[in-house]
Amino acid sequence: MNHLFTPLIIRETMLSNRLAVSPMCMYSCDDGFATDWHLVHLGSRAIGGNALVMTEATAISPEGCITWNDMGIWKDEHISRLSRIVDFLHKRGSVSCIQLAHAGGKASISPPWEGGKLLTEEDGGWQPVAAMDKPVLPGLAKPKMLDLEEIEDLTAKFARAAERASNAGFQAIEIHAAHGYLFHQFLSPLYNQRSDEYGGSFENRVRFLTETVQAVRKSIPENVLLFVRLSCTDWCEDGQASWTLADSVDLSKRLKKMGVDLIDCSSGGLKAIPEGRAGTGYQTELAATIRREADVLTGAVGMITSPEQADHIIRTGQADLVFMGRESLRDPYFPRKAAKKLGQNLNPPDQYARAW
Repeated sequence: MNHLFTPLIIRETMLSNRLAVSPMCMYSCDDGFATDWHLVHLGSRAIGGNALVMTEATAISPEGCITWNDMGIWKDEHISRLSRIVDFLHKRGSVSCIQLAHAGGKASISPPWEGGKLLTEEDGGWQPVAAMDKPVLPGLAKPKMLDLEEIEDLTAKFARAAERASNAGFQAIEIHAAHGYLFHQFLSPLYNQRSDEYGGSFENRVRFLTETVQAVRKSIPENVLLFVRLSCTDWCEDGQASWTLADSVDLSKRLKKMGVDLIDCSSGGLKAIPEGRAGTGYQTELAATIRREADVLTGAVGMITSPEQADHIIRTGQADLVFMGRESLRDPYFPRKAAKKLGQNLNPPDQYARAW
């Protein structure tokens, strides 16, 4: 029976255990360049024993940033700073992963500690683009609706960003299609009301993502892993047309055939999660359903905070990886403490052996 510290092999890559660091924005870059903050932040999670360490959402174009402080990979000059981080992760035995992203209509806002407010032109803000020309959420900018040529150009930019990621040495790439950002804005009928080949039917609404996945898969070596993060449901229980778990199962089947190795299962982003719905492990069943019905590897995420809880997810076959976000921020060494508590062996670096 698999458990939290069972290795996982995907394509030619072996993950030493089932714990992964979720992508978490640090809002600490300048012109998209990674800094020493990112080296220390991500490197400490590798020292902590996480089998896979993922960067934050990394913008494939300047206008795709959430804030001007986002990490970027829209130009070749970004590669060397990322390579430094990748090299350190590999030396510590972690698989390196980068999340490629575009904020769409959720762009041009200030960092959370500055209020997360809309940036006007006077504040240094910019014109967001999206599936529609209406605000994604109240208080956000009215974006420009992408035309067909611009959609095609963005697909090409994702592919070029993936090439740069591969050149930087990343072993895995995740496409961010969740949380109300650009791809999710196309997927969900809560927002997408287009009347062309990228709106209306399920087939049309998934087209932008599937075209991009195929372009990315073609642009990277066969041994580079490809993940997709989905908001597996919009959590609409009032009959409103929305993105559902059944939609995510259907899409996941298609993505697997296109060379996607794992679905990173999250939720929400276009509408508030219903009161009382969020709680300990509330998204795990999403991962379990997609794993079972789409026959694809999945990652579980969301309020997973204890070794026993994470181990249970793997032992019961609900997911293949456990992604930790806030708990990883609170405790970079969670995997090492979890191993000790669960009676598993996870040797620390020689430099830290005296503490174990």
